[in-house]
Amino acid sequence: MTAASEQSKSNPSGDKTCWSCKGPVAAVALFCDTCGAIQAPGQLDHFARFDIPRDFNVDIDAVEAQYLKQQQALHPDRFATKSAREKSLSQQQAASLNDAFETLKNPVSRAEYMMRMNGVEPEGGEGQTVNDPALLMEAMEMREALDDAGDRAAIDAIIRDVRKMARDCEKEVATAINGGAYDAARKLTTRLRYLLKMAQEARAKKARLAAA
Repeated sequence: MTAASEQSKSNPSGDKTCWSCKGPVAAVALFCDTCGAIQAPGQLDHFARFDIPRDFNVDIDAVEAQYLKQQQALHPDRFATKSAREKSLSQQQAASLNDAFETLKNPVSRAEYMMRMNGVEPEGGEGQTVNDPALLMEAMEMREALDDAGDRAAIDAIIRDVRKMARDCEKEVATAINGGAYDAARKLTTRLRYLLKMAQEARAKKARLAAA
């Protein structure tokens, strides 16, 4: 499938109607080209908002550049003298923008979002039990190794190992998600969540040792 066809999948076709001048407005537009009025966020998915294909492999730097550009356009100071409706719409757009960026920049939330877009509920979320003995054993062993690490060098070694495992796991998640293998994607995403959490805990322990 070409990049162009992927792009068309992520972006809604057709225009919407501007609430202010009733003219046509592109679905992805923040403002009406005719009258300049800010538009409602509508039903854009996070990929469409940043004008990128629906692909797990996201160029985070490019997304962040788009995010900062849109964030500047939605700055509250720009709407200080606008109507109550325009102020409200700018706040809705800003909230939608922040949600999209926070979701896409994190590989776990990005994978879960893409699964939900395809009608698949991720596993292992908050309040859910993970029934994967191999994963639970791996997590227990990693936590025991971190508990036993008594100096910064040992913790650094754990961080390096966990980061490598996380990178490899993220590649597997991408293959599963983009290939529509959602059963595998659910398990791999749960493992990636554990690995990223372990790396975070290791960095926190290293910081505590440095401060002691």
